[in-house]
Amino acid sequence: MSDQRILTTHAGSLPRPPELTGLFTRRSHGESVDEEALAAAGLEAVAWVVAKQRAIGIDVVSNGEQQRESFVLYLRRRLSGIGGQGDRAPFADIESYPKFKQERTRFLAARPAVSNVAHLPKCVGPIDYIGKTELDAECATFKAAFAMHAKGAVAPFFTAASPGILASIVKNEHYASFEAYIDAIAAALQIEYETIVGNGFNLQIDAPDLALERHVMFAQRPIADFQHFVEVVIAALNRALINVPREKVRLHVCWGNYEGPHDHDVPLLDILPILQKAKVDGLYLPFANPRHAHEYKVLMSMPLADSQVLVAGVIDTVTNYIEHPEVVADRIERIAEVVGDPARVMAGTDCGFDTSAGMGRVAEDVVWSKLSALVEGARIASRRLCG
Repeated sequence: MSDQRILTTHAGSLPRPPELTGLFTRRSHGESVDEEALAAAGLEAVAWVVAKQRAIGIDVVSNGEQQRESFVLYLRRRLSGIGGQGDRAPFADIESYPKFKQERTRFLAARPAVSNVAHLPKCVGPIDYIGKTELDAECATFKAAFAMHAKGAVAPFFTAASPGILASIVKNEHYASFEAYIDAIAAALQIEYETIVGNGFNLQIDAPDLALERHVMFAQRPIADFQHFVEVVIAALNRALINVPREKVRLHVCWGNYEGPHDHDVPLLDILPILQKAKVDGLYLPFANPRHAHEYKVLMSMPLADSQVLVAGVIDTVTNYIEHPEVVADRIERIAEVVGDPARVMAGTDCGFDTSAGMGRVAEDVVWSKLSALVEGARIASRRLCG
């Protein structure tokens, strides 16, 4: 929190160098790659992306998820019991528009990328955390890059997937119930969450499942069934965070980071009361995209807890339009008015720019210009709101 200006951040993933994307893509397709070359490219990319964030002026920076092929599927190497070949339910909004679906399929087939809907594993055995060595190395890399390249940054943050998004993407073929599966994942990820915070980072839980799955896994089921799912995930997440101070955690919820109709998205009004049960002091919601830009108003009737900060998405991550800084400032000011205190508002992007390697719709040079517009817009809003 800052009572002097609006701080800036983003949702975690940033464009990866083409060489790194190519290596991740080939490995995700089952091809063998030079693991030493991949590791070296990852190390170099982290240093580059941290320096780039600070050069632009981002206050709360990340490692850009440069050493992960996906915001969630990196866990296939950190958890036991995951393997084989799974599948994923279709997205209801995409299925509703066959011509759009056809065009999107052609577009995705033409680029090297790691998919969160294809080449998926499944749960075939007991889930345990086996990735501590890899996680420790990732934390050490970011620590070194932050110390060397992040002078002036307010704080570093580190992302980790929610139990619910992994359970949604990686089909359960081992546990007797979905609830048991969620609980097993949460128990394993407790190690990851505590390790991240123990290394001095703020923790961002990436939980698109808490909104997205309404039009995927629960597309043909009553809203009450989906709300029960959100309740189950939040309860499991709270158990996994039992030893983590809530002021160190922010929860990022979205409706899927893809360009699409999104006219099947669940309203924020239907899920916010459940999201507010999460034991976190940061709630991160997207308000820049044209489907949810109005929903900050929901906070008027369902305000944040006294200790909470709202990380507000004010930059869209699936369009190459570069937001004007005045537009960004206007968005921040409207949201701060509803929250009631600009010190409890942080400006961010709606989601990550490259949530799976190569899947980003925004060109790399445009990404950095959009983040520059975020920083400048926050400066304008700060002058108006904080004096």
